[in-house]
Amino acid sequence: MPANKMLDYIKEVIGNMPTSWLRLTTHRLDIYEEKLAKTQFLDEFENLYANNNFEVSALNELPTAYDYIRLGHPLSCVLEWGIAKLNSLKPENTISFSSTTTPILAILRKNLLDHKNTQIIYTDSLPTSFDVDVIRSVYGYQFDVKKIENVSEISEFDGSTIFISEKDKIFANDLNSTIDFYVNTYENLGSVLLVNGKQNESYISEIQHVRRRETIAMTPSNCLVALKSLSEQSSLELARSNVKADKTSVLKSIKSITGAPTNALVGSSGLSIQYAIMMGLVHDAQENYKGKAIKFVVPPNCYGGTNDQARRVAACIENVEVVDLPVDGDNDMVQSVETVLDKIAKEDAIPYIIAEIPTNPRVEVPDLIQLKKALSKERRTATGEIAIDPVFILDQTFCPNVFFLGEGEILSTVRAISYASGSKFPSGGLCTAGYCVGNKKAEALMGKIELHLGLCDNEATDLQYEILAKQLPSMNQRIQDAYINTREFVNYIHEILPAAKINFVSEELADQGFTPSVFSLDLPTKGTTTEEKETYKRELNHTLINLMITEIPNESKYCVSYGQLKGCYWTIPATSTQGTTKEGDKDYIARVALSANMDVERHKKVFLDFVEKHLK
Repeated sequence: MPANKMLDYIKEVIGNMPTSWLRLTTHRLDIYEEKLAKTQFLDEFENLYANNNFEVSALNELPTAYDYIRLGHPLSCVLEWGIAKLNSLKPENTISFSSTTTPILAILRKNLLDHKNTQIIYTDSLPTSFDVDVIRSVYGYQFDVKKIENVSEISEFDGSTIFISEKDKIFANDLNSTIDFYVNTYENLGSVLLVNGKQNESYISEIQHVRRRETIAMTPSNCLVALKSLSEQSSLELARSNVKADKTSVLKSIKSITGAPTNALVGSSGLSIQYAIMMGLVHDAQENYKGKAIKFVVPPNCYGGTNDQARRVAACIENVEVVDLPVDGDNDMVQSVETVLDKIAKEDAIPYIIAEIPTNPRVEVPDLIQLKKALSKERRTATGEIAIDPVFILDQTFCPNVFFLGEGEILSTVRAISYASGSKFPSGGLCTAGYCVGNKKAEALMGKIELHLGLCDNEATDLQYEILAKQLPSMNQRIQDAYINTREFVNYIHEILPAAKINFVSEELADQGFTPSVFSLDLPTKGTTTEEKETYKRELNHTLINLMITEIPNESKYCVSYGQLKGCYWTIPATSTQGTTKEGDKDYIARVALSANMDVERHKKVFLDFVEKHLK
């Protein structure tokens, strides 16, 4: 009876859910408390359930669930809650994935670091992308694999037992104490991991962090399919898709937009594609430069996900290390590249550089001619041999329309790979997919990247391809129109608040094609000590953002995204995108992202009100 009540409630919820639950890819920071991120939504959802309240208004007032779609969202939370109830588990013991293999990799990762044994048991077949040999040799994960006829064959094991089974509907598992983790896979939807037993609850936060950094939760549209199966206890009904045509269209658009000679690889998120790049390069290095140290060179203040992911890879693989690349403010990217590559060459190590152009959040573009020279320079090891040339991995999310990799372009003569987060301009914020391309010199690396994108089962979903197919053709025009709005707003701030420091591209860089629509704003401050000045400035940032989102609620949002179809997003990188960055490298400034579709005059008026009230 309690299960029936719960299933009936889920039916009502999915009938009344806010439209944003299906469409939203970012979270509003003004209704988000990070320390409560994994509990607040479900705590309040449980209260609604206890009162049998499924009114649209009540559901709409629930706080932000988790963060982005990578770690979780309203529908994934409801799905996990429902499956947990069905299996008499706590909601946090149920974790959904868009990938079928990454939950297995998450457990293997923790057991590698904890020096613990793992056995993987299955009855029918392993996920098709689960390459046992590559996972052992490249990722370094050690485990046994065993096929059985019946669960009763599973005996006690000194370590973790993972049981994998493919399902065609969402129903309760018959939990067995000899099984630590159930991985239920669902064709074209993803998977749901059940953490069984109190002794395994220490894995939960680690597994969630893998989901946050290397893949995404089951997508909203796929969660809806799963919730319908759960609430009706019926077989999964997958939506029809035109994925073959959509994929062809997407690859054609990306080739046109980037000018790159290789076909694009499209992942479920920007970090999914970045993880495939990193593991693909590690794999290539292991085959072609046996025994040599691998150095991932990363700006210390770059986007927290990039920084954290690089360090997580290094933690698992013995000969991989992260090296800092200072690029912003008083640091010059070209000089930093020169210094770092000289040092790595002397060590006879393999240099892989990850950098954003323009940089985030300072929106700086290095001298590209000098950067090309620094990357192309032949270097020598300590013994006088020719050093291994670098691979430059370019995150060009801020300016995905700039040609870097095509024949004759600035980075065509060095091994270079470019990638972008599709949740920004490519989709206009409608999905989280990401993509990468390589130049002619990096063509041989793309096969390995594709292999690891597939192994992690992180290719874009059918709906993500559909969204990109619709949005990519208009991307370059949206970039241009958003830049015009941004330039107008920046010029206005310069005019009425000349004491503010604004980080934005120059007119000269814009003429070269660098037309981002994001800028960072360092407001003038006051105080007698450095601490007083910093405290005052941080409070001023929040005052400005709160005024904007209060006065223009239909357009201004306290959000972390960029490249949206409409409105204006505000954030403070130090408290959002740089979440895992070391404190001393964080930027406590305001970052503003404008779209092509917004009321610039209204934003100028509210900004003037802010200046007159707080800075005069």
